[in-house]
Amino acid sequence: MPNKLVILIRDDLKLTKGKMAAQAAHAAVDCALTADKKLLDEWLDEGAKKVVLKTADLKELLKYKELAKKAGLNHALITDAGHTQVPAGTTTVLGIGPDEEKRIDSITGNLKLIS
Repeated sequence: MPNKLVILIRDDLKLTKGKMAAQAAHAAVDCALTADKKLLDEWLDEGAKKVVLKTADLKELLKYKELAKKAGLNHALITDAGHTQVPAGTTTVLGIGPDEEKRIDSITGNLKLIS
């Protein structure tokens, strides 16, 4: 069964590409460190698929956090330290997974890829 990890980024923050990459990396690492070992191993064996999607704002990001939580999906909410682009404590991204692609898609399948 294919697995993946998704990273949801707040579009309203207008993060630079570098900042987006750093925040996405934080989410991916946190999700990997807290993942179920069996799911993590399967995901890694399959090539560690990651998809980066956008949410409109904090309210929408938190909605997806709650949906992931209710579905029993591993997730990591990232807040920034405030050293560069956004104030300290700004919630920037949410990682969900790794888990079965169909489980994650049932929650995030309507979101658009980050551009």
